[in-house]
Amino acid sequence: MNIQIFGTKKDFDSKKAERYFKERGIKAQFIDMREKGMSKGEFNSVAQAVGGYENLIDENCKDKDLLALIKYIAEEDKVEKILENQKVIKTPVVRNGRQATIGYQSDVWKTWS
Repeated sequence: MNIQIFGTKKDFDSKKAERYFKERGIKAQFIDMREKGMSKGEFNSVAQAVGGYENLIDENCKDKDLLALIKYIAEEDKVEKILENQKVIKTPVVRNGRQATIGYQSDVWKTWS
């Protein structure tokens, strides 16, 4: 398994995801989204795995103005705007190759091999 966890150091669910894999002896790479974020390729792969970029958006994010802008912007500009402002993405984003989950989903991670 090649696990990547995209999250933030202060996010409780990101810490839980990191601990989940550590307790099971599974090596996981943690990427702090405040420092680095996802590349366009990673973003597209995750969006495809979770059923579209709309599912990546955190409706409870703190920046309500940015959230409203992304909701009402032209379809062709949405992906670029989300990539530029990754703080609207729900965390943690956990990737295993082409598989991905949004949020803490240990029941799904158990099925990964």
